Amino acid sequence: MTSQIENAQFFRSLHTPQSPLFLYNVWDAGSSKAVERAGAKAVATSSWSMAAAQGYEDGEQFPLEDMLAAVARIAKSVNVPVTVDFEGGYAANPETVRRNVHKLLEIGIVGFNFEDQIVDGPGLYSVEDQVCRIRAARHAADSMGVPAFINARTDVFLKADPATAHDGLMAEALIREKAYASAGADGFFVPGLTDDTLIRQVCDVATLPVNIMTTSTREFGKLVKSGVSRISLGPVPYIALMSALEKRSETAHVV
Repeated sequence: MTSQIENAQFFRSLHTPQSPLFLYNVWDAGSSKAVERAGAKAVATSSWSMAAAQGYEDGEQFPLEDMLAAVARIAKSVNVPVTVDFEGGYAANPETVRRNVHKLLEIGIVGFNFEDQIVDGPGLYSVEDQVCRIRAARHAADSMGVPAFINARTDVFLKADPATAHDGLMAEALIREKAYASAGADGFFVPGLTDDTLIRQVCDVATLPVNIMTTSTREFGKLVKSGVSRISLGPVPYIALMSALEKRSETAHVV
């Protein structure tokens, strides 16, 4: 049986720009097993999808203990590494973040997304505050001896005013990447960034493997050429499946 440490080491090795990790995000044990059967090297949850599947909104509305129970079931159902969209760690202060990450790793998880937006609040944490939060998460993993992959997410682009040009946000994003790397992050996740030139620029400058979220598998080829090390789909798989289910249900009710 593969140990958590071995799974974590294997998962870390999958982040390469030459052959990036593709993650078809899941929301429960059933979707996880389906993705594993399809040949996935790892399983990644989507917080939006997990919350929606249980009737909640995204943004840590899915209660922590219930979310952990669902994640534990996923981890027991598959043999590949599991990484979790942990949003903001279900806490603002570093000490609670540390305790929550400890709970997550206790159930066998080997990686997690950790974002810098203030959940249920305006804007982002300051660089300094987020660095403290990442350090707390890193300490939790190190204290357990698990080389967990912390995928530091910045919402610089995702939370920006739609009228704001993304090239004007690059400096802040790269400052955050450097700071998060120094705090112990292992990856840099930039949801909302879609411009090919800017994606390539982030990949060229960043010291961490870059994760891009896309809405279509048709974009994978371009992202590989840009130097991305990890590609994910977020809530897209769940939305597509629920849409298909709804259409089939409508057809079934036609007399």
